[in-house]
Amino acid sequence: MPTPMKRATASHAVRGTLVALACVVLAACGSPDTGPKTGSPAPRFEATDIDGSVRRFPEDYAGRPVILDFWADWCRYCVGHMQRVDALQREHAESGLAVIAINVAQDRSTAAAFLDKLGVGFSSVLDPDSRITKQYGVQGLPITYFVDKEGRIAGKIIGEADEKLLNSQLSRILPAPQ
Repeated sequence: MPTPMKRATASHAVRGTLVALACVVLAACGSPDTGPKTGSPAPRFEATDIDGSVRRFPEDYAGRPVILDFWADWCRYCVGHMQRVDALQREHAESGLAVIAINVAQDRSTAAAFLDKLGVGFSSVLDPDSRITKQYGVQGLPITYFVDKEGRIAGKIIGEADEKLLNSQLSRILPAPQ
């Protein structure tokens, strides 16, 4: 007959196995898609740019297509991604395309040093308390939202994107060629 100690140990082992199994099942299901859905209005925010000016979205960008790009300097996938977004912004500047890079939970000097190192042509707003990040359901970096000129979410990329994927999403918000 098992002793009370052996029963408790066996019970603990079974419980541990069930918890591990639950974790595996949840991981297999993937994380829920959070944040604003395609077709919905982009959440509004106000944030301070690295240069100290206040940016209001979408008010300051009314009538323009916008890329919202969430990043941090510790994100190894953000480097190439941000350089590709910068190239797109330069290529399509005449269409009014704007990029709002949103630095997640870092201080001004850290964010500015990283942008200087990358040499990108767009600036960035700071989200020190991750308020904007939470509004957009960001759970990993980079994540990029594409907002049409009416201020509606037209697309989203989770993770680093190559030029083909970026251009595919960008085509949803740029004016049609004439």
